Amino acid sequence: MKRLSQKKTFIFLAFLVVMWGVNWPLTKIGLLYAPPLLFAGIRTFIGGLILLMFAIPRYKNLRLKETWHIYLISAVLNIILYYGLMTFGLIYMPAGLFSAIVFLQPVLLGIFSWMWLGESMFTLKIIGLILGFSGVAIISAGGLIGHASIIGILLALGTALSWSFGSVFMKKTSDQVDSIWVVSLQLLIGGLFLIGSGTTIESWSDIVWNITFISNLLFISIFVIALGWLTYFVLIGSGEASKVGSYTFLIPLISNIISITFLHEAITFNLLVGLFLILISIYLVNSKQKNKLNPKAR
Repeated sequence: MKRLSQKKTFIFLAFLVVMWGVNWPLTKIGLLYAPPLLFAGIRTFIGGLILLMFAIPRYKNLRLKETWHIYLISAVLNIILYYGLMTFGLIYMPAGLFSAIVFLQPVLLGIFSWMWLGESMFTLKIIGLILGFSGVAIISAGGLIGHASIIGILLALGTALSWSFGSVFMKKTSDQVDSIWVVSLQLLIGGLFLIGSGTTIESWSDIVWNITFISNLLFISIFVIALGWLTYFVLIGSGEASKVGSYTFLIPLISNIISITFLHEAITFNLLVGLFLILISIYLVNSKQKNKLNPKAR
């Protein structure tokens, strides 16, 4: 995939971090009106339908016979496992602790990208990834109080792993598939699976179809799901996955800022310390250093 210019990369990263940051408080509001699996499935499926309208004119790039397995694996890793494990994991443990473990993902992504994609690894980058995760953990510390079961921890780790493997897989296969088609189909496949699962164990009658829920659903479907995932995979495909991953440490920070602004949550010392560590993390991960470790160079 063609590399993006520095300006476009910044714009895409800013859009992604803001959209995925507001997703957490918006999802929290949406869950007041709908069961979790059905809510996840509906918004994911709608996002896929929206992108499908843009993908259809590019039907020649689909090449389904040669690439169907890529779409299926991507849907399993990035949608079905990611949203499924996340949904059930939040039942077993506090949201703060769960999100802190999930945002181990950029660290895992940095390691996996070094192992399987041949991306550089050096001391400052390792320190940066650790500091970023520490910043997220500190920001989420308010949710660390409460019962955290072994099942919840395993589900959180599974969520982080599925997201990491999905990102590496998409980076590795980005030259074989069209970006709009792969995001569209993974959302449609994953959305249908989640809706089917939700229909089995939840009730459609529990959804409150009012203006608040519908507007929330449409915003998440269009900007967070459809454009968010497309932006993420364009960034992953055009640059170093670990560097893109480092910016996702900002997502819980944005989530907290939005919650403070609109949900009137308090500004905490943890938030300020976490922000400081995250900013240092991004600087270190994106810095340049000689004698980089690269498995392909050995």
